[in-house]
This record gives sequence, structure tokens and C-alpha cells, in this order.
Amino acid sequence: MALSEPVLVKRIPTPPWGDPADRKYVGYDHFTATGGYAGLKKSLGMAPKAVVDVVKDAELRGRGGAGFPAGMKWSFLPPEDGGRRFLTVNADESEPGTFKDRLLLDFDPHLLLEGIAISMHACRLDTAYIYIRGEYHHQAKTLQKAIDEAYAHKIFGPDSILGLINNFWPQCYVHRGAGAYICGEETGLLESLEGKRGWPRIKPPFPAVAGAFARPTIINNVETLAMVGPIMERGAAWFKSMGKGRSEGVPPTAPASFGPKLFGVSGHVQRPGVYEEELGIKLSTLIDKYCGGMRPGSKFKAAIPGGISMGVLGPDQWDAELDFDIGKKYSCLGLGTAGVIVMDQHTDMVAVARNIARFFAHESCGQCTPCREGTGWMYKILSRIEAGGGTLDDLDLLLELSGSMGALPGTTICGLADGANWAVRTILNKFWAEFEARVSQRRSKVSLAAAGGR
Repeated sequence: MALSEPVLVKRIPTPPWGDPADRKYVGYDHFTATGGYAGLKKSLGMAPKAVVDVVKDAELRGRGGAGFPAGMKWSFLPPEDGGRRFLTVNADESEPGTFKDRLLLDFDPHLLLEGIAISMHACRLDTAYIYIRGEYHHQAKTLQKAIDEAYAHKIFGPDSILGLINNFWPQCYVHRGAGAYICGEETGLLESLEGKRGWPRIKPPFPAVAGAFARPTIINNVETLAMVGPIMERGAAWFKSMGKGRSEGVPPTAPASFGPKLFGVSGHVQRPGVYEEELGIKLSTLIDKYCGGMRPGSKFKAAIPGGISMGVLGPDQWDAELDFDIGKKYSCLGLGTAGVIVMDQHTDMVAVARNIARFFAHESCGQCTPCREGTGWMYKILSRIEAGGGTLDDLDLLLELSGSMGALPGTTICGLADGANWAVRTILNKFWAEFEARVSQRRSKVSLAAAGGR
């Protein structure tokens, strides 16, 4: 399995197709000269429902973490009632280990804007807000520059082709976040967009019915929308010729893992970076072919497949296939954002678990008691274990805690607690001996001290 030519990084020099040193901002003229906005032009000649059907037929799954089918999400919108309808683009990218969207925002933001325009036409949306991570200062300026070019060339605005066809004034804005992890959750993002505290909302109602300012709203990730233009230009069959279909025996209603994907790789590899490949690529291939292998003297020990909330792959999962079924096959939460963090044999997994727990305890919005208290408890227990003061009972308590907090057990509104508990539980289960040895050291020290006293 190998991608024959780049799609999302077509204009961004990336190994093995180009040298990152040659990267530069792709403006409107360069974008259109290399086939940009062809998908939008084709879409504007189609009925909105027909555009939605193409995205549904392609089975494009969201690239922001949850993997929900984009076309299905678009189809949830209620009929028009003459009021406002919004598109909110999740460019928050706050998941540790994730930096794939930043590549597109840095160098080829028009690819995102094309997807936004197509979505606005397909779903009859009059206003788009790009909610961008507060720390992305340069990216926000680059994105605004591209938006200004898009207005100047009548992609958006009162006299745009999109507006004339749909009889409304399509507008697109950049909205700066304030650096809160929880605002990457779609309803927390909406609350922040409205100027309120970023607390996730109880659902239903879902955003498609009552989202931004209580109006119908579609929420998509940057990479998801960036993929829409190429799909509309080349068709659903082209998209489904890449990636990985359904596993044998899986019903046809289950989403597959079609298409190319951006993988952001960091950690103990020779060449960290963002690489484009088909879904289903093996972790080992991604590291050896694209990242130049492990660092000299390093051996693979573990990897986080998609941002820290997805849990960890163990030492025997070097050849794990990176697709949307990864959670079922390798006992982790899922593929997530495909932000791969690689760890070598020198990595202290107790310290990794403690550091992840610290992050989630700090970023919990505090709205739900199991998350507010549970993440803090996990951090304190892991800190005690790392410092040498833990016991075997602490390990059992960690597993009990991780199994009783989160949206999946039904105890919290959003999935932040799930990310915390899956990260801790998978590290603990797959590296149990390392944790057991750490608490056994304390028992040995106590025994030696007692013997000396006698």
C-alpha cells in the first residue's frame, strides 16, 4: 500500500515527493494554476443535494479525531427556514502530538477555503467561522491573507459566484481561540465562539439542529474540508481506490477507511514531520520509509497512534495498521488525529502516564465531577508511583478509576475523561511489569530498612 501521488500535500514539498526546504505560501494564482478551485467550479454546476451525495458516496470520514462520516453529518441539517445557517471549522488542533492541520494552514490555506465554499453550497450555509488555535499566530495571519484573496476573487462576498447561485451572501471569518484544550470538542468550541466559557453542551440537541447561536451548524475539521475539493474534482470512486475498505464480515453500513491521510510523526525518529499516505499503512512502514527509521541506538518500545487521548501501542504492535479500526484491533481508543508519537526503549512509561494525566487534570473544564475529580486523582496516584511511594493497590485503583469515568461509561458530557482514562489504562495494561517493578522497589526498600533496624 503506497500513495502514487500526493493529494493534500500536492503543493507542499514533502518527502518522498519533495524537499521541505522548498516550501512556500501558495497564493490564489498558484493554487488555481495547479488545479485549485476546480472542485468548487464543478460543485457549483450541481444541485446542493447532489454534492452531499458525492461526499456520502466517498465515505469521507472526519479527520479531526472521531472519524464520523462527513457526508452523513451534512445530511442531518434540517430544511431551510429562512434563518442563518453556519459552518464552523475546527482548526483548534489542541491535541498533544498533533500538528497536521498547521501544515495546510501554513502553506496551502486555499485548499481549506475551497472545501469551505463547497460545503457552504452543498449545505446552504451563509457564514463560515474558522476557529483557530490561539497559539497559531502565524497561521491565523496566513489564513486571513488567503481569505482576503478569496474575497478579491469572488469566492466569498456579495457578488461571488457562490452567492449568486445560492441567493445569499457567503461570508468567511477567522476566529481566534484562547488556547483551551476543551474547545477542540465541538460544542465547547461553539460555546467559545459565542463568547462564553468553553464548556461542552449536553446533547441533544446536536449542532446540526441547534449549533452556533442556536442555529443549524455543521462542524468539520480542517483536513476533512481540505479533502472535499479533490473528491468533488475526481469523484468518489477515485477516493475509494485508496485506503482500506471494510474488514471481512463487517456489515456494509459500517464506515470504512478510504482515502489518503496526513500523519504527523514526532518522538524518537530520525525525521519527524507530517507525511501523507493511504489509511491502513503500517506503523513500521511509516517510521522506516518516511521518518528514516528510529534514531541511532534506539529501538521501538511504544507509540501513541493519534494524539495522547488515543492510548498507546505496545512493543508487539510495531506493524499496527493505522486505520479507523485500530482501536478494535490493538486495544486503544482509535486513530484520532493520526498524530503519532514514537517512543524508544529508554522511555519511562510511568513518567509518560503521569505526564498525560497531568495534562488532562489541568485541561478538564470542571463541569463534570467524574472528570474534574478523577483526572486529578489519577495524576496524584501516578505522581506518587513515579516518586517511589506507590503500592500494588494503587495500580488496581487506577484501573478502577479509568473504567468509571468518561462519556463512554456515560458519566460525563464530553470525551475528555475518556482520553485520560484510555491513555492511562492502555499504558498500564501494556506495560504492567514496568509499573509493578516501580511499586515493588518501594516494598523492597521498606523490607531492607526493617531488616537493618533489627
